[in-house]
Amino acid sequence: MNPVELKKIVEAALMALNSPLSVTDIMSMFGEDPGKPDRRAVRKALDELRQDYADRGVELKEVASGFRVQVRPELAGWINRLFEERPQRYSQALLETLAIIAYRQPVTRGEIEDIRGVSLSTGIIRTLFEREWIKVVGHRDVPGHPELLATTYQFLDYFNLKELAELPTLGDIRDIGQIEPDLFDSAGQAADPAMQSGGQDSGSDSVKDVFEENNVIPFSNQPGSG
Repeated sequence: MNPVELKKIVEAALMALNSPLSVTDIMSMFGEDPGKPDRRAVRKALDELRQDYADRGVELKEVASGFRVQVRPELAGWINRLFEERPQRYSQALLETLAIIAYRQPVTRGEIEDIRGVSLSTGIIRTLFEREWIKVVGHRDVPGHPELLATTYQFLDYFNLKELAELPTLGDIRDIGQIEPDLFDSAGQAADPAMQSGGQDSGSDSVKDVFEENNVIPFSNQPGSG
């Protein structure tokens, strides 16, 4: 297939869908077509699109589930003014719970309560499941066999992350002390997946900065694009 035509098809697919597309997803569009591109050709088209958008108001971003075209985060505040529905805000308790799961996973509900020092509301866990930000990945081998909770690809996608290693280090989160940072270390496990993976410092952020506001707007979610 002509590389120029392939790039146009890939771009159109990215613009049309609300969810990220993986290389496999893109290749599936071509079925058994004799001119079906290989993975290398698709990745080259994606790389060229990323370069095309380098100085534009949108960007091609790779997240956990694949690639998507989105409004640049620094411009999201302007674009959000076109939406009647305001971005959803979450309680500090929910954000702390999400942070504990993200940095300490897999973790049980009881362990979350030990870290926060208060009982965990059923509503918080229900909201995280409804958002598909967490999932059950097993059970702790202790009496009662409590569920082990971990984050999902949807969590990474929503917060514009490709992998957990892109989370800021705990030392860079200003108000993490409110939820007892020393308790993140247990059984010899590192508290911070970014540290385990050699992640770079990403500046000083608060729990709210990291988890509360999603400044990512997929291009196909813009007003008039549906």
